[in-house]
Amino acid sequence: MNRIHELVRAHPRRGYRLIWGMLRLEGWRVNRKRVHRLWKREGFRVPKKQHKKRHCGSSADGIVRRRAEHKNHVWCWDFIHDSDERGRPLKWLSLVDEFTRECLALEVARSITASDAIDVLAEVMRTRGMPEHLRSDNGPEFVAAAIKSYLACAGAGTLYVKKGSPWENGYAESFHSRLRDELLNAEEFVDVRDAGGHAARWKSEYNERRPHSSLGYVPPAIYAATCRTKGSRDAGWSCVATLAVPPVGAAPLPPARPASKESKTPTLITSGT
Repeated sequence: MNRIHELVRAHPRRGYRLIWGMLRLEGWRVNRKRVHRLWKREGFRVPKKQHKKRHCGSSADGIVRRRAEHKNHVWCWDFIHDSDERGRPLKWLSLVDEFTRECLALEVARSITASDAIDVLAEVMRTRGMPEHLRSDNGPEFVAAAIKSYLACAGAGTLYVKKGSPWENGYAESFHSRLRDELLNAEEFVDVRDAGGHAARWKSEYNERRPHSSLGYVPPAIYAATCRTKGSRDAGWSCVATLAVPPVGAAPLPPARPASKESKTPTLITSGT
């Protein structure tokens, strides 16, 4: 069922017969009537009227050229799909602070619309503060007029990565890799409520107890606690580390050790080697 969802999203103009044919080419042993039955159950259909889409993504909005420099500077969000034990779809929305690597939200439902995404974002902003930018792909939920209007009113900018370049939203992809490996592939969900309970527990474990390799094996919440606020338009929305801030994407350096009082013999090893 997961593969059918992926093919339908990638080829929205193809009907169930073509999807069945593509599954057969990939080696799936599946009956055409079964694909048709699943197609109808999920409510798939080929739209009669096509609307041309303008993709607004750019490589200039990727993580290489627009890096997060402090807490609440850039948040990234994306969707990932799974299913419960009866094969019914589960759609997950994640929201991550790129600088601290904290998972700010992890929501799951049968479907999540642009309006639902706004509700999640608004709830996080009430407790976390305002981000400068939100990075995402060109998914229909993220490019929806309602999302753009809400972010414009909130004063947050959008960073849409280039279409077909998921690596330019690398922090979201990396987070989903961990989520898939440690939760989605490890647990069998009874229903949406059960999946939501697992999501809440895993999110807490990820933020507060799971060491993060890019943060020097410190959990994201503990690393974020080393940040202090600085002057900004909204108190508490941005931060700089009280320790030296490492380059984004690299592990933070440990504090320097005090010089030994017993020996002052010079060493040939220089700092940074």
